[in-house]
Amino acid sequence: QVQLVESGGGLVQPGGSLRLSCAASGFRFSTYVMKWYRQAPGKERELVATISSTGGSTDYADSVKGRFTISRDNAKNTAYLRMNSLKPEDTAVYYCNAFRYSDYWGKGTLVTVSS
Repeated sequence: QVQLVESGGGLVQPGGSLRLSCAASGFRFSTYVMKWYRQAPGKERELVATISSTGGSTDYADSVKGRFTISRDNAKNTAYLRMNSLKPEDTAVYYCNAFRYSDYWGKGTLVTVSS
């Protein structure tokens, strides 16, 4: 059974940091591109970051470039999103996505940036 389970969300003050994790099971994680998306209240889902199957290539939305870092550990079947210098506009539910021939989604983890 395919599963993607996000964790690490929570309440953080502006300027703070969080690290999200996405634990994968039920498919060959090391062959899939991994992505992080987010969806803020009342807005469409937005692609935040992408990492290739080997981890050798990454890409970011302009809104998070220089603040967020996507990474993966294929030995642990886990992807990460390190988020620094968080802003209130980063508040959203964050989802991880695995993409190759199939498209798998987690249920999301809520990040709230507020003082």
